[in-house]
Amino acid sequence: MNIFLTQSQLGNAKAFLLKQVIAAAAKAQNHQIVDNAEQADVAIIFGKTLPNLTALQGKKVYLAEPEQTLTAPEQTVQRALTEATDYVAPAGVSAPAADGGKNIVAVTACPTGVAHTFMSAEAIEAYGKKMGWNVRVETRGQVGAGNPITPEEVAAADLVFVAADIDVDLSKFKGKPMYRTSTGLALKKTEQEFSKAFAEAKIYDGGEDKSSVDDSVQGEKKGVYKHLMTGVSHMLPLVVAGGLLIAISFMFGPNAFKDPSIAGGLPTALMEIGGGAAFKLMIAVFAGYVAYSIADRPGLAVGLIGGMLATNANAGILGGILAGFLAGYTVKFLNDIIKLPASMTSLKPILILPLLGSAIVGLAMVYFLNPPVAAVMASLTDWLNGLGSTNGLLFGAILGGMMCIDMGGPVNKAAYVFGTGLLASQVNTPMAAIMAGGMVPPLGMAIATWIARNKFNAGQRNAGNAAFVLGLCFISEGALPFVAADPIRVIVSSVIGGAVAGALSLSFAIELPAPHGGLFVVPLVSQPLMYLGAIAAGALVTGVIYAVIRPKQAQE
Repeated sequence: MNIFLTQSQLGNAKAFLLKQVIAAAAKAQNHQIVDNAEQADVAIIFGKTLPNLTALQGKKVYLAEPEQTLTAPEQTVQRALTEATDYVAPAGVSAPAADGGKNIVAVTACPTGVAHTFMSAEAIEAYGKKMGWNVRVETRGQVGAGNPITPEEVAAADLVFVAADIDVDLSKFKGKPMYRTSTGLALKKTEQEFSKAFAEAKIYDGGEDKSSVDDSVQGEKKGVYKHLMTGVSHMLPLVVAGGLLIAISFMFGPNAFKDPSIAGGLPTALMEIGGGAAFKLMIAVFAGYVAYSIADRPGLAVGLIGGMLATNANAGILGGILAGFLAGYTVKFLNDIIKLPASMTSLKPILILPLLGSAIVGLAMVYFLNPPVAAVMASLTDWLNGLGSTNGLLFGAILGGMMCIDMGGPVNKAAYVFGTGLLASQVNTPMAAIMAGGMVPPLGMAIATWIARNKFNAGQRNAGNAAFVLGLCFISEGALPFVAADPIRVIVSSVIGGAVAGALSLSFAIELPAPHGGLFVVPLVSQPLMYLGAIAAGALVTGVIYAVIRPKQAQE
């Protein structure tokens, strides 16, 4: 007999324990626990009310009282098999209509928690409105959850649609049909993703539902990339805050932070906060959340420890990457091979995994990984600091062009992670080139709409004005509406302009201590006027090229 286990309005710890004892009792009676309700002959629900699960339609269900289940799990299994009744949805929750009226809840989250998070949310809401659905989208941005979904909305939902490029907490959606994709696909191919969602959604049991992620996402945003972006997302606030505080301390003088008597010791204090605390933590936080993305909470502590060891050894972002992945996969391996009785399972995440994981990863970092990685980072730092104008032009062009290839996609983020990570090693010139290149696409599109107005309709010209504002804020995704309509020409013109901006920035050895902010952090760069000139030159190149090559008849 196949048995499906789920819960209604129970805490995660209690539900986990109930599933463990019932699974053991069912196995002793030669029954099998299955992960999907569709495969089950009977479903056991722990709690006092039935959940609203469309997957339970047509199934036999048994409502098990939690306390009695813990004391007599064998009797609970027997009663479930003999007393289960046909599932009836809870009163007050209507089943979705075949031609619309569906209740959809969605979650969006991108690595920086800025552009793609909200643009994909807008696309989901617009498509849902078009289809006549009730849609509620929760955004997981840098300021936390926006428009949070309530338990009542979760209970009434027919589908949970998750568009996330990083790991997010989805525990409140346990037991609901869920489909997972990327923010890019949700934004660009909304109809396609919803069609797949209704066909491929699986009941979410609290683990990472890899089967519900579309295969086409794997090459774009999955696996290694997703783990890296989870680390970057949590590291970014530390880098921004630390970099800006360090830059402000420099405003009192290049070496003012070394003299506690200047301005009442304010520059010294700012440097201690930004460089001594925020920058000291950033690699550890990055590694910790890479490990968390791989191994969930048990990996967090091990990743933090490995990342701090990399920081103390001056292994920089390369050491942090190695520490994060080593910690994540080590803890995941240990979690898979260590089997304990149900009564001792709680010891794994709080004692056994952190202890063994920290020892293994820590020793590997200290004895084997940190020394050579620190040497590589030192050589890379010396090379970047010693770049001449010719080499700076070439390297800056590569970084600037990478920022414009996919407007917030994997190539863009690879360059961004490189520059952000180098800030921890006090190498600030690549970040300036990267931000300059990333600002070019939306600014260039705006310029093209201004100088070739007859090639754009009113809606596109308005989109150009909006893109200009987004470009000033270093939000490359402002160019995405133009990419969607004319991808080849927009990307080619943007890459050329971004390469120009990046090349000029790095050849002038312009330094930027903050990884985000656009126009608002220009006063903090080492050569503000030269930097603005580099950005303007790149944007003009992109704008002019696209204005020329865009077909005159192209009107959408």
